[in-house]
Formats: sequence, structure tokens, C-alpha cells
Amino acid sequence: MTSEERKNFENFSSSSSTSAETASLSPKKPEEKKESWVDIVKFVILTALIVLPIRFYVAQPFLVSGPSMEPTFMNNDYLLVDEISYRFQTPKRGEVVVFKRPNERKYLIKRVIGLPGETLELKGEKITVINAENPKGFLLDQSFLSYAKSDFEMKAVLSAGQYFVMGDNRPVSYDSRYWGSIESKAIVGRPILRLFPFDKIGTFPGKIEGFAK
Repeated sequence: MTSEERKNFENFSSSSSTSAETASLSPKKPEEKKESWVDIVKFVILTALIVLPIRFYVAQPFLVSGPSMEPTFMNNDYLLVDEISYRFQTPKRGEVVVFKRPNERKYLIKRVIGLPGETLELKGEKITVINAENPKGFLLDQSFLSYAKSDFEMKAVLSAGQYFVMGDNRPVSYDSRYWGSIESKAIVGRPILRLFPFDKIGTFPGKIEGFAK
């Protein structure tokens, strides 16, 4: 075999080897693609198993609509509502709660003013709370409010499991002054995180120190 024939034979052998290697690898591609789809499906199912229980039983997002809680919460504030705490404890005075009244489709957000077993006397901007610890009543501190003006005069007697709630923007809030108290079972939870607007991100938005008695 001449040197030229040997060179042509080596080129042919190299080309044949490459083709064989390519042919042997080609059948694996559909299998790899199939495995990738299986991984995606597994990931989606696993994510759903983790996220959905949290969404329905632990916490859920809530978008504030309207001015009834201004300036504490503004329209379109985006909150994360804790749905599990009130299974182990009862709402306290001053806490902001999210609830759904019977026969209503939308959720509401207000602040707890009166607790079960208490009597409230509303006279204009003043609220007197009468309970077992304060049989003569005490005047509720509302110094945190920016819009406290009100001309309401009423008396509310709360039974077991009933809460009297009001909006922080008293002049425009549609609350227990109009439709009465809410039952504990109507309360969904409390805001534990404000996610929007970004300059107001924080935990337990709306919390007031020293409000409860």
C-alpha cells in the first residue's frame, strides 16, 4: 500500500468511526427528553403539595380595597394573612382582622374594638368599654387615629364569641356601627406581612402597642 493509499484509508476510517459514534448516540435523545418532562411533572406536583396547603390552611394573600383603614392601610396594599394563629388564641383588642360576613362574597378588614362579653358605649368620637375588669368602664385610647371624627351614639352588648370591629378611617368606614358585631367563626385571620408597597414592607402591619386592656 502506497503512502497516498494509506492516507485515504485512515481518513475513511476516521469518518466511519465518527458516523458510528453519532449513530450510537442519536437514539438516546428522545429518552433524555422524556426524562426531562417527567422531572418537570414531578416538580409541579411536589410544588403543589407544598404550596396549596399553605395557601388554603396557613396563609393567604389579601388586597386592600377602599379607604376604610387609612392611613394604616391604603388602597391596593398587598398583605399576607395568617390563618392559623386564631386556632390557638383569640383576637385581642386593637388587632387588625380579616373576616367575611355571612352572605357576603368579599372579605373585609377592620380593627377589633370590643371583645366577647363587653358592653360598648359610643358617643361621638368617644368609646367607653365596660367589662368584668372595668365595671365602671374605661375610655378607649384612640390617639393613634388620624380620622376619628364621628357623630355616632349607640350601645353595643357583645355575647360570647362576638367582636365589635371598626375601620381606622371612622368617617367613611362601613363597620359594626352599621351592621353589628361579627362572630369569631367569621374571622379568617390577621395580617402578618405587608408585601406592597415596597417602601412599607414589614411584619404585623397595623399593630398598636399598649392598646389592649
